[in-house]
Amino acid sequence: MKRKIKKILIANRGEIALRIQRTARELGIRTVAIYSFEDSHAPFVLNSDEAYSLNGSTANETYLNIPKILDVASVSGCDALHPGYGFLSENSGFAAAVEQRDIIFIGPPSNAIKKMGSKTSARRLMSEAKVPIVPGSLDPIKSYDELSLIASEIGFPLLIKAADGGGGKGMRKVDSFSDLKSSFERAQAEAQSAFGSNRIYVEKLLMNPRHIEVQILADAYGNVVYLGERECSVQRRHQKVVEESPSAAVTPELRSQLGRAGVNVAKACGYVNAGTVEFLLDANKQFYFLEMNTRLQVEHPVTELVYGIDLVKAQIQIAEGEELTIKQSEIAPRGHAIECRLYAEDPENNFFPSTGTITHYQPSEGYGIRNDSGICAGFVVSHLYDPLLAKLIVWGKERKEAIDRMKRALREYTIGGVATTIPFCNFVMKHESFVQGNFDIGFVDKYYNNGKQTSNDIHNILAASLAVAFMAKNRVSLLSTNSLETNNVNRWKLKRFEDA
Repeated sequence: MKRKIKKILIANRGEIALRIQRTARELGIRTVAIYSFEDSHAPFVLNSDEAYSLNGSTANETYLNIPKILDVASVSGCDALHPGYGFLSENSGFAAAVEQRDIIFIGPPSNAIKKMGSKTSARRLMSEAKVPIVPGSLDPIKSYDELSLIASEIGFPLLIKAADGGGGKGMRKVDSFSDLKSSFERAQAEAQSAFGSNRIYVEKLLMNPRHIEVQILADAYGNVVYLGERECSVQRRHQKVVEESPSAAVTPELRSQLGRAGVNVAKACGYVNAGTVEFLLDANKQFYFLEMNTRLQVEHPVTELVYGIDLVKAQIQIAEGEELTIKQSEIAPRGHAIECRLYAEDPENNFFPSTGTITHYQPSEGYGIRNDSGICAGFVVSHLYDPLLAKLIVWGKERKEAIDRMKRALREYTIGGVATTIPFCNFVMKHESFVQGNFDIGFVDKYYNNGKQTSNDIHNILAASLAVAFMAKNRVSLLSTNSLETNNVNRWKLKRFEDA
């Protein structure tokens, strides 16, 4: 049934909330933001048409608090909800609760999330469908004794992973029995904090694979298309830092095979809306189903730049009941795109999270550059949430041009007040293995070693950034402060939601 959306509640924060707001505004749709105490003056709050405080600080008190979010949905009179990524985006119970209130959930049906949002359910379904999967458990691990038994069967090294979420949260690599119990307990605790569920599963760790994912779009009429692949192998702590499309390792023939597999996965679970099917690709070009992310991916901009499709717009149109108008035969990559995630982390200290106030902020600009950011000067980076600050995305006619453009853009990008992954991303762009396209998910462990190999280069980059910051500090900080004050007083219609 077709139904035009008029107001969207965005159940998320940061850059993804801003990203959704921008497309909604282009479509003439009003947006509602929810926020914690720490995010009261964040750009995504100021950019919304309405904003409601969830009266809390931790994720469990705010962005994971289903009753509060649903109450805001009712109070604000929204007719749709977009979950973004992370938090509750892959929580089937949340999606079902939204559906029960006759609010459009901009994502897949709750039953599809239940099948695929749970990594163990997805593995079981793929096993039944004869899609190659990595050896491991097909159901959540109930106890340490069960985990120990499975570990004995599949052998080490192995990965303990969250069953109800992704993004590297709740994931632990285990090399021996001596670390198994402590890793099990830490994975459970982190999964509970990130996703509201401590369910975990285990799978064999493949040696030196590449992480390749396929973007799919599916409507309610049985039409499913794939928009090529993304290379996501540059990771730290099992979380992506650099992504690109297309992959240097994927031939047109392999792209077709991966794409058809992704479409089959979507059809097997009755999927509707945007989703991503992730695979591990070994040295022999054999791929294994890893998981399906039943949501918009952090790295979706590289696909948008290469395929010319606004994925958030497509999500909204599908949710409104529109049929896909694009055919698979019409879809072809154009050029090359790379994304660098800019985290508030110290790459010279094992990517340890960095907190503090953004003292100055100047993103790079120019042809072929896109900046998806959730910060501004004066923004406070808290330890309570994911440290992602912004995503720098570039496009080039071919891969070399994209790499050269990214190097230039990283050189110009300035974030003051906290340590960031900009120096690491610059290291990646200059490394011969990355430039040659000859790398896998072990890139960081093999080549980076907490920046020791390139400490002089990193310090030179930081010194240059500080010099630029010193000259611009007073001007940028003053402009940003005045802008925030003006926005709060004159432009932004803010409402506060109080606990009953």
